[in-house]
Amino acid sequence: MTFGQILTTIVLVLVVIVVATTIIRAVRIVQQATAVIIERLGKYQKTLNAGLHFLVPFIDRPRATVDLREQVVSFPPQPVITSDNLVVSIDTVIYFQVTDPKAATYEIANFIQGIEQLTVTTLRNVIGSMDLEQTLTSRDQINGQLRGVLDEATGKWGIRVNRVELKAIDPPASVQDSMEKQMRAERDRRAAILTAEGVKQSAILTAEGEKQSAILTAEGQAQSAILKAQGESRAIQQVFEAIHKGNPDDKLLAYQYLQVLPQIARGQSNKMWIVPSELTEALSGIGRALGGQGRDTGGYKGEPMGDDAFGDIGAPVLEDPAEALERAKAEAAGATRDAERAEQTTRRGPGGGAAPPAPPAPPASPSPADGSEPPRGDA
Repeated sequence: MTFGQILTTIVLVLVVIVVATTIIRAVRIVQQATAVIIERLGKYQKTLNAGLHFLVPFIDRPRATVDLREQVVSFPPQPVITSDNLVVSIDTVIYFQVTDPKAATYEIANFIQGIEQLTVTTLRNVIGSMDLEQTLTSRDQINGQLRGVLDEATGKWGIRVNRVELKAIDPPASVQDSMEKQMRAERDRRAAILTAEGVKQSAILTAEGEKQSAILTAEGQAQSAILKAQGESRAIQQVFEAIHKGNPDDKLLAYQYLQVLPQIARGQSNKMWIVPSELTEALSGIGRALGGQGRDTGGYKGEPMGDDAFGDIGAPVLEDPAEALERAKAEAAGATRDAERAEQTTRRGPGGGAAPPAPPAPPASPSPADGSEPPRGDA
């Protein structure tokens, strides 16, 4: 290969390189959500948005590439003094977005640093007018004030501040210890109050339950007493009706009286037993039942009685069963009629009508076949 050919080859290679470089510099592809600032001969020419663009090679050149998405910047903790002279450490988070790439490029050298310093100064102004308690409880108010000041100051930079958040507010260690003790005491006080309220409610409910129990017990005792009295009344009425229907004589009453006397003297505290005056009458009835002697004819008058004082009782004579049955039926029928008349009289009331007729006398017992006297008493 001659020298001329070598030189021609070199020239062609250089031409290809220059053409390729020119094409590369003339064509510009911008990504989505990105803006490119183009300067021509050192002066702002235009802003390239997303897409394919053609530039003048070696004349137009990109100055800066700006991200148009919303950005989040967290600043380190900043010491801030409150109105009650306490130093608190506050972490802030800024949410901002570039709305004008040209202003963000030419109006400020570093808008991130500018936003940080503006946030610190604004935060100190806002917190300086609040005490510690207001600072800890007024986060929304602080966020609103910061956002308003930052949005107004960064508007000429082509930046919009969307949100400002306080990530942490850390008071001094001594203040934190005092706050923890205060909160612990407050919780203890609330716990004591709740415990007292629970004890009070428990006592009230217990008293209400005892009251209801006492009322129900009293009502039960009253109902029991009423039912018991009604039962005793019915029992007495039935006993009275049974006695009235049975038509007892003096002999049975005297015998029952003698049966009750030992029960009267059965008590352990009885030191003396006074014989009632009715005892003599009861004994007289028993004597008449057994011997047929009256008070004036055969009683005890201070003289001994002989073997024949009660007379010749004789052997008991048995009654015919058929006749005894007929006589018992007649007596039962007469007692039933007496009870019905008494019941009718009770329903009419006293003076309500004429007195019922006297019941018919029971039929006389037939004499024994042998002509002897019928037995006296309950032989």
